[in-house]
Amino acid sequence: MSHLLTSATADRYAEAVHDTVEAIATRLRGIRQPFSGASRDELQSLVDAADLDGDGVGTRAAMAEIDEVFAANAVWFHDPGYLAHLNCPVALPAVAAEAVLAAINTSVDTYDQSTIGTLLERRLIDWTAGRIGFGADGASSASEADAAPAPDGVFTSGGTQSNLQALLLARESTLARIQAAATAASATASDADTDDASGTTDTRRPALLARMSILATENSHFSVQKSALLLGLADDAVVSVPTDAAGRLDPAALRASLAAVTATGRIPMAVVATAGTTDRGMIDPLAEIADAAHAAGAWMHVDAAYGCGLLVSREHRQLLAGVERADSVTVDYHKSFFQPVSSSALIVRDGRELARIAWHADYLNPLANAEPNQVDKSLQTTRRLDALKLWATLRALGADELGRMFDTTLATTQRVHARLSDDEELRLLSPTQLSTVIFRWQPEGVTDAEADRLVPLVRRVLFDAGRVLVAKTVIDGRPALKLTLLNPETSAEQVLGGLELVRAAAAALHDTGALDALDLNDAELDLAELDLADLNPEVAR
Repeated sequence: MSHLLTSATADRYAEAVHDTVEAIATRLRGIRQPFSGASRDELQSLVDAADLDGDGVGTRAAMAEIDEVFAANAVWFHDPGYLAHLNCPVALPAVAAEAVLAAINTSVDTYDQSTIGTLLERRLIDWTAGRIGFGADGASSASEADAAPAPDGVFTSGGTQSNLQALLLARESTLARIQAAATAASATASDADTDDASGTTDTRRPALLARMSILATENSHFSVQKSALLLGLADDAVVSVPTDAAGRLDPAALRASLAAVTATGRIPMAVVATAGTTDRGMIDPLAEIADAAHAAGAWMHVDAAYGCGLLVSREHRQLLAGVERADSVTVDYHKSFFQPVSSSALIVRDGRELARIAWHADYLNPLANAEPNQVDKSLQTTRRLDALKLWATLRALGADELGRMFDTTLATTQRVHARLSDDEELRLLSPTQLSTVIFRWQPEGVTDAEADRLVPLVRRVLFDAGRVLVAKTVIDGRPALKLTLLNPETSAEQVLGGLELVRAAAAALHDTGALDALDLNDAELDLAELDLADLNPEVAR
């Protein structure tokens, strides 16, 4: 009997998928909190109990086990009690498209493997570039449109990969520019040691890499630091630019930092601006950053992994003013476009830049091949057609509806901020332009040290109960709790109900009088033990 999906097994495929969909639908109907609250030891025992070397149990039994083991203990991002990270509930058309993706199993590396899939992805790249304002879409006149470079891009696994590829392009572009300038200078100079455009005689790759700098802020995504390591740059390659009081990159400080980098003989390779910082949800002043970056000859990259939903917003699109002047932009559809993971893209203002990282294999994408091969632009070779999920969503719902959904999350966040602005116990610590809430429990009389200690304890006790999941971070040097609201169907009242659980847990923990004795690693912290049993279990719903 065949165990592969073929024409001959189409009926069994339909049966297996139907049973699985019914099981998940049944599970969804019964969800009452975002996590089961099972301990790590309990979950590990479930995993260890499976015999991976024995005879198979059959598809139906295996999928039933997955439902009972995995789905029953998964974290459900759609639940109103899920308030922690940058995870969104997913659009129904995209989930349906996932079934098509898995069944056909297209790989979008060469055209002969994906055919129309390649064209679908390219159309979505062009659509996103137009929303950014790249190419003719961002031109103010016909002549400007004719002169604008054609944008391009590629889907990626996520914002980390998009940022890495953007900085790789920045590195290669900077190398090419400096080496071309040195070659031109040496061709016209009488002295063979004529300095290159950056004031040095050594334009070999290792020497230039050692001098390259990336300018970002402490609020930039950690993938910037990781990318610098992967790109072979110096340990101190990432220069931290000061921010304003709201955590946004300060343009005056950027200009000063660029001048300081150049004065020390370093090369400003790239400036990374963020359109939606992970913690504060703030957007850097993109137009002013573009002025400074381009004046210094640096590549400007905008990490809009979080704020990309503004591209389809009717109410807040102006927050991205200046993004069209970037050299590259990261877009995470699996955040504010409500797509299943993975769905991300890197969009480049001048598509010719992507050729700098193209490699050709005789068996796959020979140089003489004129077919539109996405592998020429991608860091990956084998790659899913994740673009199909976004295609299905746009065709089913329309871009305006996605924008309305994202705008709703921002409006909900502002209502929560307004309620917390005069709360004497849950103290709001930062404004936001998107959908985060940074706060901590610190009534009058509670010391900074006590409030610091309570942050991880509160998060842990709520996580262990599974009723409300919140995140923790550090703001201005002190621990803080964080909510990230990416569910347009979660109301402000439901969020505020979740905050009442936070308040009750913090007060109960504080009242133990033994905060220092509570061990996050060993103590079994239980809401029931903290005398919270009278709290309405539906308060966060």
